Amino acid sequence: MKPNHDAATPPEAPRSAQTLPALVLSMLAFSMVQTAVVPILPALATAVHVSGGTIAWLMTANLLAAAVLTPLLGRFGDLYGRKPMLLVSLGGLVLGSALAVSTESFTWLVVARVLQGAGGGVLPLAIALVRNQLPPQRVPGGIGAVSAAMGIGSALGLVVTGVLMEQWSYKSVFWAGLLVGLVALAWSVAGIPRDRGTGHAGKVDPLGAVTLAGWLCALLLAVSQGNAWGWGSGRIVGLFVAAAVIAAVWAVVELKVPDPLVSIRMLMSPVVAITNVAGAVIGFGMYGCFMVISNFAQTPEKIAHYGFSADVLHAGVMLLPSAIGSMTAAPVGAKLIAARGPRVPLSLGGLLAALAMGFLAVVNGHPVDLYLAAAVFGFGVGLAYTAMPAAINSAVPLQQSGIANGMNAVFRTVGGAVGTAVLGSTLAGDTIEGLPLPTLHAYREAFWITAIGCFAAAVASLAIRIPRGPADPAQPAVRRSDPAGETVA
Repeated sequence: MKPNHDAATPPEAPRSAQTLPALVLSMLAFSMVQTAVVPILPALATAVHVSGGTIAWLMTANLLAAAVLTPLLGRFGDLYGRKPMLLVSLGGLVLGSALAVSTESFTWLVVARVLQGAGGGVLPLAIALVRNQLPPQRVPGGIGAVSAAMGIGSALGLVVTGVLMEQWSYKSVFWAGLLVGLVALAWSVAGIPRDRGTGHAGKVDPLGAVTLAGWLCALLLAVSQGNAWGWGSGRIVGLFVAAAVIAAVWAVVELKVPDPLVSIRMLMSPVVAITNVAGAVIGFGMYGCFMVISNFAQTPEKIAHYGFSADVLHAGVMLLPSAIGSMTAAPVGAKLIAARGPRVPLSLGGLLAALAMGFLAVVNGHPVDLYLAAAVFGFGVGLAYTAMPAAINSAVPLQQSGIANGMNAVFRTVGGAVGTAVLGSTLAGDTIEGLPLPTLHAYREAFWITAIGCFAAAVASLAIRIPRGPADPAQPAVRRSDPAGETVA
């Protein structure tokens, strides 16, 4: 029996064996570029003659740009074609990397990081392309590979930075980002078939875009600068109030316009809402884990009586098992989704991440402890990242795939920013007397906070109930084996 296509369902897209590798490399390129600067921020501050607090704007600017541009590019992809918007996203990443290579000005480095933030659009666009261009039986594995590439690239970015800094200057890090971005862009141009969009009639929602950008910028700016400006300062309180007010205006706008940028009803549907909450908490854990483990490893052991006196390279290598864990989790997650639905790997991923961080809170006296915990944590995050797009795609039609996954990426970004701020504040609030180093107790507390957050994501994920009918008429229906909503292929 032929699938029931309607006006909202596009014709079948052409397929290419190069599509998935190009998309995975694109995701790796963005995630590597995003985290690669973290270990070199002190060196950058010295090189461009700014303070340690000021140089943090290179991360803040990138987070803001990614949070704002990710849903916009996802929506434009839904309307006008995913491949063109993917090329725009990668073009911004390449242009930003080229600018970073060519300048020694702090101001222009901030501009470069804003341009690199356009690469955030790769995730929702890649997921939509996988969903539209791969055979149905390969979609779960394809989405898993793209999603896992985010965690893999984030860890690899730290390792690559350490290797490059051992031999060359900080410029080599930007050169690496430029080369990987160029290869991903060229591969996407040549390897991904022309994408004609969903065929869904819709209009751009400028007021929705402006208000979405407004509340995201206010919220992320407050979270990112809270430790530096003081959480009780007028600027931070004012930004939080502004974020709340603009978010309320945005919700009203999106409920009233005929073609909203983001459907509030879609966001509030149980599956999407729970998955976004889980995404925020997993993002909190992943970015927080990278920061805390890296700092812990680099603590001078003879002075603090804990830590491993690691250099940038060694600290990055300690996080490499998390990349391997995420890589291993992608095919496992795809099989679990096919057999049991996305709820099981999402909940299991959160539980494994929680166990890894709880383990480090208790056992952290040997480098092997960090390697082991990073591997288990990476496997858990990989499972969760594989499951989240599958859960969302089960609840939204194809013409909303880009924006729905884009908003999930936004929630992960917001969660990551909150995690970095909260855990940074935890470490800064309990230091060794007379030294600017956190106490071992502070690190244990940070590990426990991360563990509790990931466990909360695992518990929340159990409430996911997959709709009984296919969200996209072009997709085959999924049989249900029990009333709890678990799926069987």
